[in-house]
Amino acid sequence: MTVYVIAQLKFTDREAYDRYQKRFLPVFAKYQGTLLAADETPTTLEGTTDREKVVLMSFPDEAAVTAWSQSPEYREISKDREAGADTITLLVKGLDHRPNAEAPRSGQRPA
Repeated sequence: MTVYVIAQLKFTDREAYDRYQKRFLPVFAKYQGTLLAADETPTTLEGTTDREKVVLMSFPDEAAVTAWSQSPEYREISKDREAGADTITLLVKGLDHRPNAEAPRSGQRPA
């Protein structure tokens, strides 16, 4: 089942983050990731945030996310991301869109 990774960033060292960004896509592509959106001027519809960038990615499943995020290549480049931005990263499970699939109830995980 498709899963999504949402990263919300607040820059702390733009040069370090830019080094990370330059090396990101080749590593990301090796692990079946799809970059869906990257916005440095996201609009807050409700609530408040101090985040300056939001990135939305998809992967075919959680195993692909784990393989990517724990890979030696990503761990190496992520040093610059960690130096360059305070990041909140979320893993969100996609919905099951098969016919007859039951929608999850509030507080329940999708099947």
